[in-house]
Amino acid sequence: MADPWRKKPALQVIREGNPGKRPVPQSAAVPPSDLVEPDWRETFHSAGDPKQELANARCRAVASREWRRVVPVLKIAVGLGEVDTTVLKDYCISAARIDQCERELSEHGLLIQGERGWQKNGATTIAGQYRSQLSRYIRELGLSPSARTAIAPPEPDADDSDVWD
Repeated sequence: MADPWRKKPALQVIREGNPGKRPVPQSAAVPPSDLVEPDWRETFHSAGDPKQELANARCRAVASREWRRVVPVLKIAVGLGEVDTTVLKDYCISAARIDQCERELSEHGLLIQGERGWQKNGATTIAGQYRSQLSRYIRELGLSPSARTAIAPPEPDADDSDVWD
């Protein structure tokens, strides 16, 4: 079932028709654009510590791979505009940080020896917070199977009936 609290994206309403004849807010409809992948070196800076530099290099690679994986799909499914860059960038950063936390947990374990004995590895908390944020982005962007049921793919047509012409 579609999410009853979230409205359909404006482009989807235009594409599927508007049987209720409710006005489509023009402020919500953005023209599609070719999104340029961010320079991940600005987010994951080079570090002086070789171990941290390896972690940042892996984060850059994971974020870049995720960007290249989801942007083409979302361009077709919902139509992306320049304003969506920040949400997509945050989505990719969350995916990269979860990967970093999981590597930390694999290397050091769920429990670590602290000043007062064994305690929970802080990466477990961080990973949980990033997973919570990532699930919100997945829902907002329509990247899960249940979220995709609310988004109908565009009908292939031969004419030049572009909404933005």
